[in-house]
Amino acid sequence: MSLRELVAAVVAVWAGTSPFEAAAAVLAIAYVVLMIGQQRAAWIVGGISTAMYLYIFAVASLYMQAILQAYYVIISVYGWWAWRGADAGPPLAVTQAGWRVQAGGLLAVTSLSAATATWLAHETHSTDPYLDSLTTWASVFATWLATRKKIDNWVWWLAIDALIVVLGWKQKLYVAMIPYAAYVGLAVIGWRSWNADMKKSMTERAVGASA
Repeated sequence: MSLRELVAAVVAVWAGTSPFEAAAAVLAIAYVVLMIGQQRAAWIVGGISTAMYLYIFAVASLYMQAILQAYYVIISVYGWWAWRGADAGPPLAVTQAGWRVQAGGLLAVTSLSAATATWLAHETHSTDPYLDSLTTWASVFATWLATRKKIDNWVWWLAIDALIVVLGWKQKLYVAMIPYAAYVGLAVIGWRSWNADMKKSMTERAVGASA
């Protein structure tokens, strides 16, 4: 399929999509934009969007993705709490996860993905058990990193979002995959923005310590 045909297909599907799915896509992109700016409201917008996507993926028989959206709704509440400031003390600073955290996360993601993919393949009508499982468990870990303001979450999302675009394309969920395609670019922007903030904070702490 050529680029022109792809654009035409997406436009045609978008024109025929429901307002519900379109709203979910818009809110999903708004969530990432707010997250890049480290705005606490991102967790509210994200919670609403993921509740809508839970229904979308469940209807498409992507069970692990549907379960993931339920997790997102819950973790959004935690993210809203974790990012509080004011009377609770200074807001979280952007930091980098250590290699032990990364290695542990990678081991857990691969192990859980293999287990759930095998179960889905034998016990359900999941349309893509392996990719569905991998993107689900990786997203669980990446979201936890985000709640702790670990800059590494953007690297995980870059890979995850690219895989979800493939998953959505295979299931012909063209509208649902639009925000995920945008996320690929936004993940790069997010990493650059958080990296600049992290370096600034490190410099300020160094200056303060030497004063």
